[in-house]
Amino acid sequence: MATPAQPEPQSQPSTEGNGEAKMSFFEHLSELRKRIISSLIAVGLGVVVGFFFAEKVIGFLVRPMVAALRDAHLGDKLVYTSPTGFVTVLIHGGFYLGFVIASPFVLYQLWLFIAPGLYRHERKAVLTFVVSASLLFLAGMAFAYWIMLPYVLKFLISFQGPFQPLISINEYFDLILVVLLGLGLIFELPVIVFFLTLFRMVTPKFLWKNARYAILIITIIAAIVTPSPDATTMLIFMAPMVLLYFAGIGVSYMVVRRRRVAAVAREGAQ
Repeated sequence: MATPAQPEPQSQPSTEGNGEAKMSFFEHLSELRKRIISSLIAVGLGVVVGFFFAEKVIGFLVRPMVAALRDAHLGDKLVYTSPTGFVTVLIHGGFYLGFVIASPFVLYQLWLFIAPGLYRHERKAVLTFVVSASLLFLAGMAFAYWIMLPYVLKFLISFQGPFQPLISINEYFDLILVVLLGLGLIFELPVIVFFLTLFRMVTPKFLWKNARYAILIITIIAAIVTPSPDATTMLIFMAPMVLLYFAGIGVSYMVVRRRRVAAVAREGAQ
C-alpha cells in the first residue's frame, strides 16, 4: 500500500549567521530613522540640561587659562569683544554639554542599530560597550584638561614678544573644545577596533604585525601636537596613544576568541 505523500516543509525566512531573519533594505532605513530620531530627542533633552550648568562648566574650563596667565605674571581676566560674546559662549557651551550628556544614550542607539547583524553572544556586550565608550571619552577629556592643556597654554603664553596678551573667552572656548573633544575621540580607539574586529575588517594578528607602523604614526602625531620641543613632553602625549593601541589589540583578541568559542559550541550542538 502506497504511503501518502508527505507535505513539503514550508520555506523558512533567510537568516544571517546570528539566527535571525534578514531585514530588507527599507526595514534597515526605517530602523535607522528610528534610532536617529531617538538620538536627536536625547541630545535635545541633554542640551536643555546643559544650559542650566553651562556657566559653571565654563568657569571650570577657564581655570587652565587663568593659571597659565598667573604663572606668566599677567592679568588673569579673560574678555569678550562684542555685546553677545559671553551669551554666545553660554549657548555653545550648553549645546556641547548636551551632546556629552546624551552620548551614552546615543551610543546605545548605535548599538541597537548594528546589534541585529551580530551573533547573540556579541549582542550581550551592549552594556560593556556603552560604559567603556563613555568612560574612554571622559578619560580623553580629563587627560586633555589636566595634562595637555597646562603644557599647551604655558607654551603659547611664553610667546609674548613686546605685546600684552588679551585673551578672548570666545577664542579660548573654541580652542579648548577642539582639544577636549579631539582627545576624547582619540581615546575611543579601542572601541573603533572593537567594531572593526566585529565586522572582520581587522584581526589581532594584523594589528600586532603592524604595531611598529602604528607607533611611528603616533610618534609623528605627538611631535606635531606637542607644544614644546623636549622629549619628555612628547612622551607624555605618546604614552596614552600607544597604550590605547595595544589595548585595542587586546580587545580584538577577545572578540576573535569569543567568536571561535561560540563557533565550536554551535558545531558541538549540531
